[in-house]
Amino acid sequence: MQRPEEELGARERDILALERRGFPGPGAKERAIREELDLSPVRYYQLLNALLDDPRALAHDPVTVNRLRRIRETRRSER
Repeated sequence: MQRPEEELGARERDILALERRGFPGPGAKERAIREELDLSPVRYYQLLNALLDDPRALAHDPVTVNRLRRIRETRRSER
């Protein structure tokens, strides 16, 4: 079991939870980011990118983190 200082904070858990959801159309995800997390989409993606490299995030939600890591690597290799 992890000690509290090793667990993700509420905002980090909320970011991963938002990434698990599907969104119906263009702009819906950005609207949810602003309304539910009170973040700009740019800041959200900065936090998400850092979270993908955090071992606590991998321990908390390995399926989502690994999926997002694969997407990130695919996009990087396309550049």
